[in-house]
Amino acid sequence: MKDVLILDGYNVINSMPELHEIQKTDFQGARDRLIDMMAEYRSYRGLEVIIVFDAYKTPRSKETIQWTKGVEVVFTKEKMTADHFIEKKIQALVERKNVMVVTNDWTEQLMVLGGGATRISVRELQLDLNNAGSSIKERARITTSQKEDIASRLDIETLEKLEKFRRKEGSS
Repeated sequence: MKDVLILDGYNVINSMPELHEIQKTDFQGARDRLIDMMAEYRSYRGLEVIIVFDAYKTPRSKETIQWTKGVEVVFTKEKMTADHFIEKKIQALVERKNVMVVTNDWTEQLMVLGGGATRISVRELQLDLNNAGSSIKERARITTSQKEDIASRLDIETLEKLEKFRRKEGSS
């Protein structure tokens, strides 16, 4: 049973300086960057991730759900806020899964806690994303250094045989 992490997408974008800056000139770019960040985080933490974006002010919009890089991305229908969608999603999931919601919205935080889910502030998520990024880079560095040094993984006898073989090939 995987834990589920639900994000109030625009709340997160407006609360993370990096994403907020991108949003000023490239609204879709900010959403894409958040999705990329959460796809990497999802893989690292082994979570299900759902990002919910409001479309309630968009006339005649229908709820759309798409999967991008393993992340469920939801655009709510007209007149439905992300808060309302998240509340319904918590009710549907909380009996079977550990549900965590990322938001800085105080009213939504109360609803999350009242619904039996766990609240995570955007700042807490940002700190964990930074820690996860550092761990991912360290794992990659270790893996790369291990690949570069195959000799350290071979026993002496094998290394000696390879060296003899190399000398025979070099003298031909």
